[in-house]
Amino acid sequence: MDLRFDLDPAVTPELTDGIRTLWAEVSNAGGAVGFVPPVTAEDVRPDLLSHLVAMSEGRARLIAGRDAHDGRVLATAFLHLNQHRLMKHWLWVYTVMVHPSLQGQGAGRALMAAVDEAARATDGIKGVRLTCRGGTGVDGFYTSCGYKEVGRVPSAIKLADDDYRDDITMWRELA
Repeated sequence: MDLRFDLDPAVTPELTDGIRTLWAEVSNAGGAVGFVPPVTAEDVRPDLLSHLVAMSEGRARLIAGRDAHDGRVLATAFLHLNQHRLMKHWLWVYTVMVHPSLQGQGAGRALMAAVDEAARATDGIKGVRLTCRGGTGVDGFYTSCGYKEVGRVPSAIKLADDDYRDDITMWRELA
């Protein structure tokens, strides 16, 4: 599948609906993007709205990966500029998602390359930071994309009464 990545696309109802649908589909397929299944597109609305507000205030940017043929949103990453006066040289990456049908086909690697490109093109940015849920193996994926683990909080994420996962912090220094 051909993906086209757009940085800071126009926020339209079609885009927001596409992101909400993707977010629910990724969550329901077991993706670690802030929810525990079952999830509806409506469930993710408040979290998406907080990203959109940050974008409207100039504090965040969106990378949207769309099907080159039908325009369907199949991947996302939100880049949040750090607001702390001593940490404006790096940014956060949140809600990294690739549609379950594209897993293992290079779409995630292409998305992370788009994240790197956008970060490098942002004035003054020297590094990228993200967190991920332990027990999913995604930290290995991020390592293969050039990130390194720089912190881990054991059992910081509670999925169920008997299921706690580590919160892993990953860092990528931009050359």
